[in-house]
Amino acid sequence: MNLSNLTLVQSKKLIDQGELKPVELTEYYLKQIETKNPEINAFITINEKAIEEAEKADKTKKLGGLPIAVKDAFSTRSLRTTSASKIIDNYKPVYESTVTSKILDEGAIIIGKTNLDQFCHGSSTETSAYGATKNPWDTSRIPGGSSGGSTAAVAADMCSASLGTETAGSIRLPASWCGTVGLKPTYGRVSRYGVLAMGSSLDCPGPITKSVEDAALILSTIAGKDENDNTSVNKPVEDYLAKLDPSVFKGMKFGLPKEYMNLQLEEGVRKNTLETIELIKSLGGQIVDVEMMDPAYAIAVYTIVCRSEVSSNLSRYDGTRYCVPEELKGQIAEYYEAVRGKGFGSEAKRRIMTGTFSLSSGYADEFFKQAEKVRALLRDDVLNILKTVDLIIGPSTATIAPKLGVSQLNPLFGEMADVLAETSSLTGLPGISIPNGLSEGLPTGFQIFGRHFDEQLILNVAKALEDELNFKSLN
Repeated sequence: MNLSNLTLVQSKKLIDQGELKPVELTEYYLKQIETKNPEINAFITINEKAIEEAEKADKTKKLGGLPIAVKDAFSTRSLRTTSASKIIDNYKPVYESTVTSKILDEGAIIIGKTNLDQFCHGSSTETSAYGATKNPWDTSRIPGGSSGGSTAAVAADMCSASLGTETAGSIRLPASWCGTVGLKPTYGRVSRYGVLAMGSSLDCPGPITKSVEDAALILSTIAGKDENDNTSVNKPVEDYLAKLDPSVFKGMKFGLPKEYMNLQLEEGVRKNTLETIELIKSLGGQIVDVEMMDPAYAIAVYTIVCRSEVSSNLSRYDGTRYCVPEELKGQIAEYYEAVRGKGFGSEAKRRIMTGTFSLSSGYADEFFKQAEKVRALLRDDVLNILKTVDLIIGPSTATIAPKLGVSQLNPLFGEMADVLAETSSLTGLPGISIPNGLSEGLPTGFQIFGRHFDEQLILNVAKALEDELNFKSLN
């Protein structure tokens, strides 16, 4: 049987019908990892017990026997959790994150932990202490970030699906550049418990998959109220996959912000976006030109708010509660030097210093509090637009995947790369990126976002477009 590029839903169907064993699927992906990961560097840690777990998998469960990769920012009791930093290189959590607990409870196999920008700081997966991840479409280019390892693993067919996290565009950006589906849920729809925090008012776990159906399946598994996370919302969880209905498309109004199209979009991105807009029209959708607050405001607000929260969240890594690296045991002074200085990469240091400054006495009123006020204006602006249209659409990113090293040339590379996602992230809205074509042989993405908890509507529209676009995956 050819197992290449099977979606999660396809694999589960074959397992349920007895045509495919979880062990066979797991062995296939482990072989793919062995072959491809040395060049792509999508994984930091491989689950050595994956085959054993596959043999014991309960095939009757929702994700029974399906190998799923997990971003190495999720706490996993059975596997080390590094967040791509050598500061916690040997850290093995004593508890499981809520999200990984849920997929394990439904029979999934965590095949490994994937690479990311160190502590999620970046949009290239080049700031990882374990080396940069390469884009499977062209290994001279970046995959995006910070969930670059998770996305590259899916694009290179090294797992059935993966889990990532998004703070500004960390799911949708790499999904766009690697030709996968990336779903960022409503803030609070999915628990953050056990996720190593970056920006606590922004972080959202979500799926990265080969199809919209797969994203719907995973979301229905990981969503829900969690008593361990006070920001999670007590709202019934839909069976998003069972309720997928592309036919609702006709007659819907889609807001197209002129501010998105007025950006300096790469030629192929613009071409594919316009063609997708024409496709929406042909399917019976109505395009409405709308005006949004300039995305430059979102860049400024995100820079201040996120970095302020980063400075607070990273202050915990002082070495007092985490394991001492073997080479530094008995050398306490050297250890503290490592974790407080050399242990953080340049991007983490930059964000800590910027955030600490914006929160410091005499400056918090001028920077952080003002940023929160503008954030409220951004929220009101986009919610007012969504009173007149059903969803907002546009390109996921302004460019195709850049060359390796480009992110190091601009200290605000991440904020600039995420410009089309930051407004929806700052306002906690759900959004999805689906591949909508190629430019210079590299994928481009199309994003759809809407009102809080409108995931089902977003998935329905994404499925309708996916069926028509018929994007061909890499392998």
